[in-house]
Amino acid sequence: MLIAAAVSATETAREWPDQGAWTYDDYRRLPDDGWRYEVIRGRLYMSPAPRPDHQRSSRGLFRALDRFIEDRDLGEVFFAPIDVNLPGLASPVQPDLLFIRKERLAIVQEDFIDGAPDLIAEVLSPSNWILDRREKYQLYAAAGVGEYWIVDPAQRTIEVFVLEGGSYRLFAQRGPGETIRSRLFPELEVEIDDVLPAR
Repeated sequence: MLIAAAVSATETAREWPDQGAWTYDDYRRLPDDGWRYEVIRGRLYMSPAPRPDHQRSSRGLFRALDRFIEDRDLGEVFFAPIDVNLPGLASPVQPDLLFIRKERLAIVQEDFIDGAPDLIAEVLSPSNWILDRREKYQLYAAAGVGEYWIVDPAQRTIEVFVLEGGSYRLFAQRGPGETIRSRLFPELEVEIDDVLPAR
């Protein structure tokens, strides 16, 4: 993970805000240069494009969640890149996966998600694991995201955290050969080996 004020050689004429003062409008001026940008509590975070293992894990989890949710008409699953505005906290973040219940789909706007999803999953990478385990962990709890999944392709584990009293509690942690469950979807069973196959 890199934290920077992202000023390229072609952008030096523009004035960028100080860390802590970034807005969504500032974010929208950033170049489309292969970096992944997020603004959390006014600070700009930059990460390189995800690696293939990250994308395989993200794809496997998306397939499992999307199939379950679509079959039951529960709502909608989205995957990165997609901007999520968490008012007063982040403008935007780009979770790897997110779910919004059917009755809350009004938060899906034309250009971004405007509000806290019901579930967010982040897939760890060497460049972002601290951001996902610390900053985003606290951010998503403060925003009221009911369930937060941390997927670790290197360790082949998935952790499910549930929001209780404004902070997260570990609900389940599973690894190779095991099945992970969700409190939000009691009938959902995700085989770790399907999402995080051995290499």
